[in-house]
Amino acid sequence: MEKRGVMKKYYILHPAVFKLDGGAMFGIIPKPLWSKFIPADDLNRIQLSLRVMLIQTPTRNILVDTGIGDYHGDKFDDRFGVQGSKNPLIEMLKNNHHLGPQDITDLIVTHLHFDHVGGLGHDNNQHISLFPNAKLHIHRQHYDYALNPTLRDTGSFHTQYFKPLIEQAEKDGKVHWLDGEEGTILKEGEDVISFKCSHGHTPWLVHPYDEKFIYMADLVPTSVHIPIPWVMGYDIAPGQTTIDKDRFYQFILQRNLTMIFEHDMKFWGAKIKRKGEVDYEAAETFPVTSIDPQRSELSFG
Repeated sequence: MEKRGVMKKYYILHPAVFKLDGGAMFGIIPKPLWSKFIPADDLNRIQLSLRVMLIQTPTRNILVDTGIGDYHGDKFDDRFGVQGSKNPLIEMLKNNHHLGPQDITDLIVTHLHFDHVGGLGHDNNQHISLFPNAKLHIHRQHYDYALNPTLRDTGSFHTQYFKPLIEQAEKDGKVHWLDGEEGTILKEGEDVISFKCSHGHTPWLVHPYDEKFIYMADLVPTSVHIPIPWVMGYDIAPGQTTIDKDRFYQFILQRNLTMIFEHDMKFWGAKIKRKGEVDYEAAETFPVTSIDPQRSELSFG
């Protein structure tokens, strides 16, 4: 008898955008090449999505990452070109999905950089959790690294915001610590959301996946980054990123998974195929315009 998984619905949320330096986003790739795909402003910054994923099952409302938040101040917002409404993630959940913050049951945190975990809480004289009932799924080794990063990437971790929230969640019994290179995040009946880790961008970066999708986070932040040598200058170990990408691409092809991009403005995801003997390219890209603007529901073939 065929086993049937739990009925899931997938949505992508686009609560805000921001800008990062184009050269830093593409590392050793020259500007004449990358600027053909993503134009830069007069400060050499490119606009990027702060995409968040919502997965709904009959009993769960699961968020993958939380975006950048809205409490960093005018100087920060101007530096990074942040554009979004007040409480952007909460407003999108309310207006598009009729969900309040108390309805979120699970938060899967890919990594603790400020543009991925900023929406975990909000500043109301003191930093408090936005999602009081959610269990946090965080990688233990990555959390340990985030508390003691190198001087090169310490600015990416806003410890003063996320550390108190995670500590309180742990006291409340609401942290599921992930461990090792791969494993299970959530299981409901026969249905499983699993994870694999990459290490080039930041150590122990979590990539959630199931039978249909894999969330690429900052291993492949946009469709333009699909070729293996197109690696961010932000990565703590760019050579490791190329190894991680090749390893992940083989896994993705074996399982026929759809990649979801966290930062691509034009495409929410793609299928990939081999390009020659050593590289890969998009076999099919899925533009943002193909999503129902009211519900943003994803259809996986």
